[in-house]
Amino acid sequence: MNNDIHKTVPNLKPFDYSQHFESHFINREWILVNGISEKKSIYTFRSENVLEIKSRGETIETAWGLDIDNIFSVETEDGLIIVKAYFRDKDILVLDHQNKSGFAMFINTSNYNDDINSVEDIQEFLKFKYQQKVASTIYDHEFYYIEKSEEFGPYKVEDLNAKVIQEEISPYCFVRDINEEDYSRRLRIADLIQEI
Repeated sequence: MNNDIHKTVPNLKPFDYSQHFESHFINREWILVNGISEKKSIYTFRSENVLEIKSRGETIETAWGLDIDNIFSVETEDGLIIVKAYFRDKDILVLDHQNKSGFAMFINTSNYNDDINSVEDIQEFLKFKYQQKVASTIYDHEFYYIEKSEEFGPYKVEDLNAKVIQEEISPYCFVRDINEEDYSRRLRIADLIQEI
């Protein structure tokens, strides 16, 4: 993997057939981020090595193949390219060119209702995705809170919110995740409630 990918998209995981093929890769509509301001292209990797590329109202069928491990061959309008596939998560795919410098980045917008046609739309999608992830992470975690030098918990955010609504505790009490040792992050109940 070249350094440009690591700097641009941190925490990439190499494609693993057993983990990613069915759940992340096949039959998903991948919007090509590179060059979206000039034209929007949607890539769908179908079974039997068919690649559909939709662009400007036209659909082109071409081919793709998984050669070995994480090495793919993809037939595009630019010819045959060899790539390695990486996932940031289930909605971000990066194909690292092996025979030239550079990479292609794709996003899967299956769980997103708005159209993506520009860089600004991509930014909104990523913001939405981040907010969803933060909300679900916060909602599922448990937290301790400290009030008058005494620690209580752990509680889920919905329980803390109920205590605030019932005026049992202040929304300005400091909290810590059950996996943290102290309150050095200076996070308050109100900060958690704001994110859900």
